[in-house]
Amino acid sequence: MDSLFQFDLTLAETLLFIIGGIATGIINTLAGSGSLITLPIFVFLCGLPAPVANGTNRVGVIFQTMVGVRGFRKMGITSFAGSAWLIVPSVVGAIVGSRIAVELDENWMNYTLGALMIFMFFVLLLKPERWIRESEADTRRNRHPLSVISFFLIGVYGGFIQAGVGIFLLAALVLVGNYSLKAGNGIKLFIVLVFSLPALAVFLWYGQVHLGYGLAMAVFQSIGAWLGVRFVARMPDANVWIYRLLLAIVAVSAIKFFF
Repeated sequence: MDSLFQFDLTLAETLLFIIGGIATGIINTLAGSGSLITLPIFVFLCGLPAPVANGTNRVGVIFQTMVGVRGFRKMGITSFAGSAWLIVPSVVGAIVGSRIAVELDENWMNYTLGALMIFMFFVLLLKPERWIRESEADTRRNRHPLSVISFFLIGVYGGFIQAGVGIFLLAALVLVGNYSLKAGNGIKLFIVLVFSLPALAVFLWYGQVHLGYGLAMAVFQSIGAWLGVRFVARMPDANVWIYRLLLAIVAVSAIKFFF
């Protein structure tokens, strides 16, 4: 059990660990796919097996999203009314996905996910005004069967691998729920927080979480989330900047999944 709490990095590795954690918190708060930073850190820097890295990654995600949700709510950026219709199918999907993840190798998904990211890149390029508008969400859309099915499937994916789930959630919130990017980010974080809890429980049950690295990363991801929320609150053209970040992250994610 002691090995699950050890933190054995050199000074240079610790610096990379800290920078990666803060960057991940910012990216996950404003867009998504920050796990494309933390997963390689856990595998190549910390020496964790891929399944353990996948489970350990959920610790930082939970703490980071708690900070982000509190910030969005405190600053009045996001209303969480009607979000239960999106959360419940996401949680059910996450339990299914995490159960699959502890028994299955995720490598076969990489090409599929890369293709999805390329598709998402072109969706972002088409009619960019849909992404940068300031709009009021129509919470009645959250009850539509298309919304329920979409968020269940996103939950399955999030429970399985986590990396990139924020991108898909944000796209569904903007395109299906009519949320703005600013408001959608708050809902996205809330959904990720809720469905990450049962997913983490599954990984803990199967002994696929390194608590030492996970809790340490949680500290720095939380700092990044705090910075990200303040950027959204204080930047007048936040939707435009988030849109640009999304384009960049989706392009990088597509390359990462293929190569």
